[in-house]
Amino acid sequence: MVETVGWASSVVLVVTIVTQIHKQWRTRSSEGVSTWLFVGQSIASLGFTVYSWLVRNWVFVVTNALLLVAGIAGFVITLHFRRAAGPSAQR
Repeated sequence: MVETVGWASSVVLVVTIVTQIHKQWRTRSSEGVSTWLFVGQSIASLGFTVYSWLVRNWVFVVTNALLLVAGIAGFVITLHFRRAAGPSAQR
């Protein structure tokens, strides 16, 4: 039962982040989204992935590895749409 709670929570968290990134891609806009959100998320996810691996917690290894990939994707998408929008969008 404990593992089920962990995996279910992992799915909810990953789907939430991926939904936000998908919305940015679909609307072709990163308006209102902080680049630092994805930078911080990626750094934290990398650290948590390593930590989780060291303590052999596979729920968190998988979750944080997926969040790291999502954070990098979100960062790249945010930069792409800000550059495409021109100098006024890069503030």
